[in-house]
Amino acid sequence: MIETPKARSPRDGEPKTMRASISFPAEVYLELERIAAAKKVSLAWVVREAAEKYVADQWPLFAQGSGPQ
Repeated sequence: MIETPKARSPRDGEPKTMRASISFPAEVYLELERIAAAKKVSLAWVVREAAEKYVADQWPLFAQGSGPQ
């Protein structure tokens, strides 16, 4: 049986978030670090931004707020 992970409880109105551990090939990781440094943001921010764009491209209705809950 597959269990659905539980989202963390919101604090002070923050939206629920979930944590993931992801491995990248070294060259991809280094490029993500370069992008983050150039934009002066965290590597996590770059990965979240890329994931959100990917989901919006794959499922346009999700980006409009009517995606799966």
